[in-house]
Amino acid sequence: MAKPSSSPALPCVQPVQALRDIGAQIRAARRRLALRIDDAASLCGVSVDLLSRLENGKGSVGTDKVLQVLAGLGLELFVAPKGHAGLRGLVQQGRTHG
Repeated sequence: MAKPSSSPALPCVQPVQALRDIGAQIRAARRRLALRIDDAASLCGVSVDLLSRLENGKGSVGTDKVLQVLAGLGLELFVAPKGHAGLRGLVQQGRTHG
């Protein structure tokens, strides 16, 4: 297994405006778990190519596969009204305590 990245962790809760936002969270989770991309892909039941495209915010990744990777890495996807006060508070906490 690879060494954990020295790059800063992303906030636990982040608004998603593009696929690259999800990809960045997935990459950060994989690195926190000290998994190489091939090991993470195997753990999630997807190809290395798919996981790489997802981490890099490339299109053509099905929603079912995104959810499969998120679950495999211990992440969840939430949908809420834009500007939801409770979620905004969580985003701020993640930035100050992450």
